[in-house]
Amino acid sequence: MSSKKILVMGNEAIALGAIRAGVRMAAGYPGTPSTEILETIAKHNDGRIHVEWSVNEKAAMEVGAGAAYAGARTLVTMKQVGLNVASDPLMSLAYMGVKGGMVIVSADDPGPISSQTEQDTRTFAQFSKLPVFDPSSPEEAYEMIGEAFEFSEKYQTPVLFRPTTRVCHACASIELLPEPEVSEPEGFIKDTMRWVIFPRTSYLNHVKIEKRNAELSEILSGYERNFILEGNKKKGIVTGGISYAYTREVLPEGTPLLKISTPHPFPEQLAVRFLKELDEALVLEELDPMIERQLLQIAGKHHLPVNIYGKLTGHTKNAGENSTESIREDLARFLQEKGNDTTADSSAAEVVSDAPELPVRPPVLCAGCPHRASFYAVKKAMKGKKAVFSGDIGCYTLGNAKPLDMVDTCLCMGAGVTIAQGLHVIEPDAVNFAFIGDSTFFASGITGVVNAVYNGNDIVLVVLDNSTTAMTGHQPHPGTGKTIMGDVAAKVSIPAILRGIGVERIYECDPLNLNEAVDTVKEAAQGSGVRAVIFRSPCIAVSRPGKCYEVKQKKCRKCKVCIKELGCPAIVTEGDTVKIDPSLCYGCGVCAAVCPFEAIGEVDCHE
Repeated sequence: MSSKKILVMGNEAIALGAIRAGVRMAAGYPGTPSTEILETIAKHNDGRIHVEWSVNEKAAMEVGAGAAYAGARTLVTMKQVGLNVASDPLMSLAYMGVKGGMVIVSADDPGPISSQTEQDTRTFAQFSKLPVFDPSSPEEAYEMIGEAFEFSEKYQTPVLFRPTTRVCHACASIELLPEPEVSEPEGFIKDTMRWVIFPRTSYLNHVKIEKRNAELSEILSGYERNFILEGNKKKGIVTGGISYAYTREVLPEGTPLLKISTPHPFPEQLAVRFLKELDEALVLEELDPMIERQLLQIAGKHHLPVNIYGKLTGHTKNAGENSTESIREDLARFLQEKGNDTTADSSAAEVVSDAPELPVRPPVLCAGCPHRASFYAVKKAMKGKKAVFSGDIGCYTLGNAKPLDMVDTCLCMGAGVTIAQGLHVIEPDAVNFAFIGDSTFFASGITGVVNAVYNGNDIVLVVLDNSTTAMTGHQPHPGTGKTIMGDVAAKVSIPAILRGIGVERIYECDPLNLNEAVDTVKEAAQGSGVRAVIFRSPCIAVSRPGKCYEVKQKKCRKCKVCIKELGCPAIVTEGDTVKIDPSLCYGCGVCAAVCPFEAIGEVDCHE
């Protein structure tokens, strides 16, 4: 690419930086806020890069490891909870090491904005004894990802790369740098002492890792992205990641600052030099008090008479995102305490003008979403019966919202299938349903179904097949018949998998045909063993029915059953009048099936 400036999202910057670094293999599993990284690599692929949506994060990690064993630079992408799925191979990979540079992007989600946890990849880096790079902006991420590859290759270790949501989804202008010379992969060289993990080998490698990390701590104290901004006060600030960007916006002049870009191994000597000049230090970071704990340990180890404040002392909040406003308040409290000269710090206490609060916008199923019909069909079929509905991670999690109220449990991807089994063991008189999407079925649901068949459990598996990975932006999966590179692929059949596992009663129907769907669920609920209902109807973003509906006002009795039963965003009220917003209606027709007075009918979408 020629040297020029372009406006990009942070995830695009990471992808372009990886391409510049010579990545040859990119694998991952879609998950907000990381998804666009792999999509951007696929978009800009000149044919040299193998790009794949793997079936889950564990598979992606292992595919990436194989490529790195052969000397290729490899990128593996996921969100922070995906790192849990990939942790089994990663923990062993930390001991084994790699030959080609291998960078694992684990995008954290403070808030959380679109996740079930606020877990911190920096803490996982400590646990796995792996280096972690923590970019503070899209511009820095673009350059830092290349440095991470070089670091990985030089020290023959996987490296974690931890952008957060506000780095991933922020937009910035970056200058595209010329691509450096990157050698072609050497290929796999057989060496069982290196690539086969034996207990004795693991012990010896553990010793080497501890020694290496101590050495890396010294090396990283000289890394240019770990640095000190000198000041003239005895109170200093320590920060990293996106919190550094927020801090620089409101930091009073003359306040010393230490920026940490590699939280592990921690740049100890740089921290010692910074803390020696201070009486007090405030740590500004998101999620775990990782930097704070490191500084406390360093201050104790080196007998430094400095007080460290942050999450552990209650000086900053211990959950959620930081922001320019929250950090301004943290700085004001810290810098303007009694006994400190507050004159020079008055800028930290500035407040932004009052702005109206943003409206509350709870997530809901889209108008026309086939999942609404699927949930409603099960709800209607089970009315008056004792039933428990175990949910899963995806668009269908939104089935928990009223008026559907059809998700009783939701833990993590694939867990609905197995939680339903545990519930049934304790309450065998209840009908236990397990909802799962088609993409999640391939990612982590199959194992649970095998477990149910093998142990003779009694559940009704409901696969909500909308022909895409909808929640994260409509990525392909093994059931769609195509890959991220646009190739036609073998279309893996969910019914065939279920039959191969040993599920004998499999029902398939269109949830938008409401009466048939209800009857199908009633039949499936009878009997025992593992039964499966596959509701097959494409996501409205993939394919829409091509018709619209309207309320026939002369027939409408204003009972609002359509609203009370379905909660579709397209059905609105104006005073006492019920209407369907034509700009939102996708023509699923479920409201027409629900209306007891036949007051909702099909209409030409172009009227």
